[in-house]
Amino acid sequence: MGRATAQLFADEGARVVVADLGSDRVDAVVDEIRTVHGADSALGVVTDVADPAQLERLVATTIEWAERLDIVVNNAGVSVINSPFQDAEEFETSWARTVDVNLTAHARLVRLALPHLLESDAARVVNIASTEALVSTAGLGAYAATKAGVIGLTQSLAVELGRHGVTVNAICPGPIATAMTAGIDEESKEKYARRRVPLRRYGIPEEVAQMTLNLCLPASSFVNGTHIPVDGGMSIRHT
Repeated sequence: MGRATAQLFADEGARVVVADLGSDRVDAVVDEIRTVHGADSALGVVTDVADPAQLERLVATTIEWAERLDIVVNNAGVSVINSPFQDAEEFETSWARTVDVNLTAHARLVRLALPHLLESDAARVVNIASTEALVSTAGLGAYAATKAGVIGLTQSLAVELGRHGVTVNAICPGPIATAMTAGIDEESKEKYARRRVPLRRYGIPEEVAQMTLNLCLPASSFVNGTHIPVDGGMSIRHT
């Protein structure tokens, strides 16, 4: 989803800073964008969002390169699949890392970016939550808790920052074909989609990216504090 979002924003004329853990992934996305839009269209910064110092470097590097910061998309996330809540060792390991990446990093990055967002006349923050904040899957306690926390953080920041003209919204992707779901076999995905998703398919990253972009357009300037499912109707289906 991050890759699709970066590419879409670049297509719309934004100068994009791409951050990820691995230099190979960062370089691949930056190269793709620069090939289409030129050398000055994208910058890559290898970043572990769980490290406060690296987040500070990310923001500082962005300002040094672009001289402004108008939009923050908090897309980084991890999920420890099938981590039993009653397993003490698994709980401690997965909980700490998941909270650091999925929730604390969101708050830290917005705080670090805020002085620059306040200088923008169209400041936007989009946090990527999940439908796991709305419906639940066994074994994903840490993930679900952090994604619910992202919605709470989004609402609180929307109220706090709204008077400064900064909108803060969240997107809740449902079943999307990403690296996070790549380990699920295709038969299981098809069966799940037929049973749970009214549109009877998994979504694609570009469909989430389009909603992210929409929340950053002038047409959405009065949208603030929302959380929008992009899930083919999954979260509203009862049977």
